[in-house]
Amino acid sequence: MSFLTSYPQFKIIKDISKRKKVKVYLVGGFLRDHFLGIKKNDFDFAVSKDALKVAKSFAEKIKGAYVLLDEERECARVAKRIKGALFTFDFAGFRAKTFFGDLSHRDFTINTFSVDLDEVEDNSELDGLICDLKKGLKDLEDKIIKMTSIGIFKEDPLRMLRAFSLQATLGFKIETKTKRQIIKDVALIRNVSPERIREELFKILGSCRAAKTLKQMYSIKLLEILIPQIRVMFDCKQGAYHHLDVWPHSLETVVQFEKLAEELKSDLEIRDYLTNGDEEQGLNYRNRIGLIKLAALLHDIGKPDTRKKEGERLTFHAHERVGKNLVRDISKNLKLSTKERFVLEDLVFFHLRPGYLSNFKKPSDKMIYRFFRDTKEEAVSVLLLSLADQRSTRGALTSESDQKHHEEICFNLIKKYFEKKKEKPFAPLINGNDIMKVLNIQSSPLVGKILNEVIELQNLGKVKTKKEALEKAKLIKNRE
Repeated sequence: MSFLTSYPQFKIIKDISKRKKVKVYLVGGFLRDHFLGIKKNDFDFAVSKDALKVAKSFAEKIKGAYVLLDEERECARVAKRIKGALFTFDFAGFRAKTFFGDLSHRDFTINTFSVDLDEVEDNSELDGLICDLKKGLKDLEDKIIKMTSIGIFKEDPLRMLRAFSLQATLGFKIETKTKRQIIKDVALIRNVSPERIREELFKILGSCRAAKTLKQMYSIKLLEILIPQIRVMFDCKQGAYHHLDVWPHSLETVVQFEKLAEELKSDLEIRDYLTNGDEEQGLNYRNRIGLIKLAALLHDIGKPDTRKKEGERLTFHAHERVGKNLVRDISKNLKLSTKERFVLEDLVFFHLRPGYLSNFKKPSDKMIYRFFRDTKEEAVSVLLLSLADQRSTRGALTSESDQKHHEEICFNLIKKYFEKKKEKPFAPLINGNDIMKVLNIQSSPLVGKILNEVIELQNLGKVKTKKEALEKAKLIKNRE
């Protein structure tokens, strides 16, 4: 199948470029990923002049959405959903007088492959069209991320973070000279917008190499510039249940979560929950795996502020509450969506709850009900975070039997969560209006309190009819 048969949109772009008398080149990640056998629907074009006009004409022709990215640099995006899949086409003006000069302003050699659209014919195959003017293919084969010039990070400091996101997603190594230049320029990352930082950071968190990459970012002080609040965890000692201090324990929790995700990848229910529940749960395009890893990194961020010595013991009472407030600020700084912020706050706030349940040989039905009631659709995320947290805790006071019991409790609750998801949706026997009418009371917090207690009793099987529910409501009112 020819290139134009696979991607008829390129014929439209080629026709527009001829009509407007401009040169257009396909460049960047799509071509890199083609060599790697990865299929993507994101395309980048370098345009000799009038890039915004080319993008607008293309958007009108395919009836796509036009988005201005950077007017000064002549950058625009056209987005179009084709056969259910989202395609994005980014257009940018040359950053030099010639196309070869433009390539020198690109970030890494593995992103400098190009196709001149003037040379694309109806029967052209993509492999025969690709030019490698910067010898990127050798670096691609060697799995090396190498800067095109020493000035690329000053031109766009985000590229420092992109080097690490490419390392995480592709499994490549950052060239030593490139890494040294990142260390020199690292402070420039402060000049990048939070939205752009968030996108690259979540590429890292969503990969299977996040833990290793985060450690490297920490080692060159890049991570603490992106999330300055983590500094409070550095050099914070823990008690005898832990073999690591707060910060290395937090990094180790990310390690353990990645191992756990790999261990559970054959479990279709868990895999779908982690990767395919995004739009349904309002998590945009960042999957739960990324949010859980961020929570793993930050789950103990409230410990330094709550650290106290009580006799011979160190305590961190209410550190989950303090941590919730801190991650709220972090979420806002990273411009997470409201839903994502709530998820992150809940993961940090509830990360101790499974541990409390495992303090009992067999948690009561009421305790289990309240756990699911409070954690809602993030119950499994909390349980997986707790498992990773516990596996990162191997101090002198941690016993193997306690660890085993904790795992049994967590996995049983995960199983119960998916079983309940298959059941008929819960329907309360009564509502607030029923309570106000029968008990002759006005709308108030008391109505909600009574209703919640009755719903709990119904969930536990202690109330089975509307009549019984209303009788319980009367008893609760009289008690109050």
